Amino acid sequence: LALALALPALALENGLALTPPMGWLAWERFRCNVDCRADPRNCISETLFFEMADRLAEDGWRELGYKYINIDDCWSAKQRDAAGRLVSDPERFPRGIKALADYVHARGLKLGIYGDLGTLTCGGYPGTTLDRVEQDAQTFAEWGVDMLKLDGCYSSGEEQAKGYPEMARALNATGRPIVYSCSWPAYQGGLPPRVNYTVLAEVCNLWRNYDDIQDSWDSVLSILDWFSEHQDVLQPAAGPGHWNDPDMLIIGNFGLSYEQSRSQMALWTVMAAPLLMSTDLRTISPSAKEILQNRLMIQINQDPLGIQGRRIVKEKSHIEVFLRPLSRGASALVFFSRRTDMPFLYNTSLAKLHFPEDAVYEVQDVYSGKIISGLKTGDSFSVVINPSGVVMWYLYPTALLAQ
Repeated sequence: LALALALPALALENGLALTPPMGWLAWERFRCNVDCRADPRNCISETLFFEMADRLAEDGWRELGYKYINIDDCWSAKQRDAAGRLVSDPERFPRGIKALADYVHARGLKLGIYGDLGTLTCGGYPGTTLDRVEQDAQTFAEWGVDMLKLDGCYSSGEEQAKGYPEMARALNATGRPIVYSCSWPAYQGGLPPRVNYTVLAEVCNLWRNYDDIQDSWDSVLSILDWFSEHQDVLQPAAGPGHWNDPDMLIIGNFGLSYEQSRSQMALWTVMAAPLLMSTDLRTISPSAKEILQNRLMIQINQDPLGIQGRRIVKEKSHIEVFLRPLSRGASALVFFSRRTDMPFLYNTSLAKLHFPEDAVYEVQDVYSGKIISGLKTGDSFSVVINPSGVVMWYLYPTALLAQ
């Protein structure tokens, strides 16, 4: 009862992130590289963010919905200023964060920043202790920040239980719309009873539940496995304004093959995940860009119903099928192969995948664009899925046979 009474006071209700946020995040690709003398092009500095903002604005990303340019750890000076405020590193961000926000906003984009609810950030920079929550929220708002990722290094479970809701209230109180990304559940093991997803959805717009992604296929699979194994808990928690975040898209980096890149994009989309790329947009390959800029894929990811998909089939043949319900009776299906030998011919029917009887569907292959018309629920069909690859379908009903 006490928890139920406390809920309205927690409620974020900021009207933000009604679809999963899309944009670019520095961390996976650029980490905490602060050596701007030795590596000026790749260090965490205002130049990196200016250049990525230019790329988002000029290379077709912004129009597709990739709006956020997000700073991660290691942006600040090692000490707060005389008034106790956070300040950016004076050598790497000489113009300050407000100037960077202005630059980003002038390009029709939004700026995200990173903080940590603890004595220090994970990278050893000043953290936001409980007595600093309101001050830091106000600072971020004055700078023109549009998203805050609040990490949880160097804090206790008790401090997190108090501090994460406190920051939600403080951000709301600034009057500035700031999307709030929490790492709270990741530090509590990601699962009930330690994580209460009802409360979490009232506090945060998106949250990290599990391990940081690394630039490898093993890392992608470990995240996918955890999300699939616990989908009964996780899937109902997601919806407009509150999303599970399986972490960044690593497409365009070094660890994924072409097929694996297509798989991460499809699987993150079907999980209604935020699409936050972490790659060098200045040198991204045409094939990686094509995957990330697939219009139908983005339309599915941004579906207004905001229902997270589920794994519905796990075959002995190492084929898995994921389904995401979409608005207007449409659906997205992902046929995913964990095989490592050769392309696999997978036979099934929509009836076997529990689609309603007596319906007829138009199907569009999300990657090839190929259209199949008049597919009935009872019709058998086959798809050829490459090793560690996917076939993804967008299906919408065109008729009911009874009519």
